[in-house]
Amino acid sequence: MEERGGDRAGWGPVVNELASDPAQLSADVAVLPVAEVAQMLGVPVSRVHQMVRDGQLLSVRRDGAVWVPSDFFAGHAPVKGLSGTIVLLRDGGYGDPEILRWLSDNEESSANSHRRISGSP
Repeated sequence: MEERGGDRAGWGPVVNELASDPAQLSADVAVLPVAEVAQMLGVPVSRVHQMVRDGQLLSVRRDGAVWVPSDFFAGHAPVKGLSGTIVLLRDGGYGDPEILRWLSDNEESSANSHRRISGSP
């Protein structure tokens, strides 16, 4: 799998099957392993993979494992509006790599990322 932006150390590819390009996500972005996400949501790991395929979540592959950015969760549930934001951005022509980068912008705090997803001020 080809990676763009290889000049920035610590970036890894997106594993969404719907994504045509690998995402570039900073290693500084906090992530959760899929098994932990499944346990937190009370669903099987296969359901988390389905949520990724369906665009309810986005994920990255690091060191051979699949991870989901922790900013995508508030408590034990996905941030309200996340899947709608993903759909809206996809409809606007953005690919999953760009969506992940936009949602996980390192210049913003976790709280600001949640506001960006939910659309609240």
